[in-house]
Amino acid sequence: MNQPPPSYAARLSVDYPTAELDRLTTFFRLIWVIPIMIISGLISNTLWVATALMIATRQRYPRWWFDFSLELTRFTTRVGIYIALLTDRYPSTVEEQALHLDVDYPNVERDLNRWLPLFKWLLAIPHYIVLWFVWLFVFIAVVIAWFAILFTGTYPRSLFDFVVGAFRWTQRVNAYAFLLVTDAYPPFSLS
Repeated sequence: MNQPPPSYAARLSVDYPTAELDRLTTFFRLIWVIPIMIISGLISNTLWVATALMIATRQRYPRWWFDFSLELTRFTTRVGIYIALLTDRYPSTVEEQALHLDVDYPNVERDLNRWLPLFKWLLAIPHYIVLWFVWLFVFIAVVIAWFAILFTGTYPRSLFDFVVGAFRWTQRVNAYAFLLVTDAYPPFSLS
């Protein structure tokens, strides 16, 4: 299991499946994922607007609020790794499963500029432009992995690492822009 350097505010890793993946659930994944996508879609990640306003006006970020946002992010990421065929286990709302996502809780007064949260998402736009192209390649990688799993029962390791890297980078940018955990600009890196 590759762990990213601990200097990042958001750290994500996904356990590589040691057992053969289920070909049947892989084949019907897009159908079986519909209920969980509806649930995760209804629970949107728009808490960042309230968080940004709370930091700007009161210079506060309650721990319980951060913890809720983090758990919601973990859940939606579990849904994402299930869709990307990185795991066969249906996404849980409570268990960690194969996903390990940790985000550092910020000290608002020390780590965050009071007004920066109102427009940090603008600073993340270059990352999202590059990530859009990365996710096009991820889509191709997942389609190739889908065929590989159907024929061999395994996810090719290089494709697995690439897809996990895209999730990792996306989570770092999201943590910067929407969980508002740091003012340090996120790095361009899949590792």
